[in-house]
Amino acid sequence: MPVASHPAPSDPPVRAGLGDRDRDILDFESRWGAHAGAKEEAIRAELGLAPARYYQLLNRLIDTEAALAHDPMLVGRLRRIREDRRRARASRMAG
Repeated sequence: MPVASHPAPSDPPVRAGLGDRDRDILDFESRWGAHAGAKEEAIRAELGLAPARYYQLLNRLIDTEAALAHDPMLVGRLRRIREDRRRARASRMAG
């Protein structure tokens, strides 16, 4: 029975599952970080997306292993921010 080969630690990260748009979204978000300002206009101009659609795609994207492999620091930070917001909402609703 053949044994599956695993990439060597020196191999470049696999980008399977990340399309160009996904990488563009992650790269855009890593540049903007916590800055607000003209971000919504930049989303429209650079990515051709409505801001609401951008955030929908970003939230789905950060749940993928491919996004985590592409930019672990960014994805980890965004996941923590999202979880903090969920906890704050739940706390407010609980009273």
